[in-house]
Amino acid sequence: MVYNLPLLFQSKIILGNTNFMNYSEFHLHENIQRALAEIGYVVCTPVQERVLSESLDGSDLYVQSQTGTGKTAAYLVSMMQELLSNESEQKNALVLVPTRELAVQVEEEARKIGKYTNLRFSAFFGGVGYEKQISALKNGVDIIIGTPGRIIDLHENSQMDLSHVAFLAIDEADRMFDMGFYPDLRKLIKILPNEKRQTMLFSATLNLNVKNLAYDYTTNPKEITIEAENITVDEIDQELIHVSSNDKNRLLIGILKKENPESLIIFCNTKKMCEVLSKRLKINGIKNEFIIGDLPQKQRQRIMDNFKAGKIRCLIATDIAARGIDVNDLAMVINYDLPNEVENYVHRIGRTARAGKSGKAYTLCSEHDVYSLMPIERYIEKKIPSRVAAEEDFAEDKSQNSWVRTGDWKKEKKPRKKVDGEKQKRQNRATDEEIAEIALLPFEERMKRYKEKYEKEREKTEKTKKPNRRRRNHKKIEQKSKEIANELSQNPQIQKEETSQDD
Repeated sequence: MVYNLPLLFQSKIILGNTNFMNYSEFHLHENIQRALAEIGYVVCTPVQERVLSESLDGSDLYVQSQTGTGKTAAYLVSMMQELLSNESEQKNALVLVPTRELAVQVEEEARKIGKYTNLRFSAFFGGVGYEKQISALKNGVDIIIGTPGRIIDLHENSQMDLSHVAFLAIDEADRMFDMGFYPDLRKLIKILPNEKRQTMLFSATLNLNVKNLAYDYTTNPKEITIEAENITVDEIDQELIHVSSNDKNRLLIGILKKENPESLIIFCNTKKMCEVLSKRLKINGIKNEFIIGDLPQKQRQRIMDNFKAGKIRCLIATDIAARGIDVNDLAMVINYDLPNEVENYVHRIGRTARAGKSGKAYTLCSEHDVYSLMPIERYIEKKIPSRVAAEEDFAEDKSQNSWVRTGDWKKEKKPRKKVDGEKQKRQNRATDEEIAEIALLPFEERMKRYKEKYEKEREKTEKTKKPNRRRRNHKKIEQKSKEIANELSQNPQIQKEETSQDD
């Protein structure tokens, strides 16, 4: 059975039923049907069928479903159908997501499904200016998509009116709790009108926080569970390589040079490791970019757009930062670290098997990662093919004895008026390629080069430097003192008069 969206999971919630409903059987608005047919959404996935069957009567829902099952389209279609069915009433919908990337992704999906409707969509998230978002609100938004922090900001500044929200969807609720959004969620839901509001809550796991949220803010919710029964990892060529933590970089470089993949994502568990690994790969001549939650939004969006367009072949990311990246032709995934959560292993490697394609997934397992291996294999119900790294798998790591500085991107400031000589200073700064070249030199050679470079810059600065006001005044006083001394030495009469006055 081929679904309209690529699936990582097979559902067992519909007992014995492998013939899922078509979208046309739900009697949706003709403009929604037209868009769904155009983008190839014909047969519902299990979660889409259950959500549409249970939500179109206005019932609250609690849905347990993994990422990649098509739940985004499920709640968007339901919301649009309800809004178009009540066009005479002043209503709108709110979708809450944990990350900026996911907000952008949901907005793109909404624009595709709502292409032929008169509904307006816009995403609201932090890390960017307020001007465009406020402008969108002034023009009117029917489906608001955003992160809790920015939504609260706009509401408290009287820029966003939430009094007409009749439909609420909370996507990846468990991830929001992991990221510390629980207080913001409770605060935001209390702002929304309670009467006649439909709430749909989506979560991959059924933890206590999610249960409490569903209990407090929904009314007699219908519970839908789409369990992950068979995880489709068979189509992915998996290989786990045991290696010491000190040799991970050499092994990674060896894999990249041997395989030379067209596109790949390297997953790390921490933001700092993403940045360090990115810079070490650049020293070894491997072009790449890293994406973490702390990067400015414009920079993150530029990196993601370039990766999707194929301008960047290698991307290094954390699990959270990569959630908004939807690439169908990803050739390879490398787990530099084993994930702390077993579900994330499937999410990572599943990116190479989208749209019915096979893929390659390497996992580098060190002495620190081995404790996460058994829970992952238990979860996917199979042993990952493994071996010990051989000598031919390694390549030289040119960054091995180099110190890597992190946080350079934090120093980006707004442009200001340059003073004399500053432009020349900026031009003299070393590029990444020059830094990589210098890093390979012996210590004495590096110090010699630095000394020569900064001596030249100091000489140029001295020539162009303007004396400050205090220095100019000091020189004037000094010059005046010399003139007085000369005058006294040339006129003995003045010296006699001053001597007699002193007596």
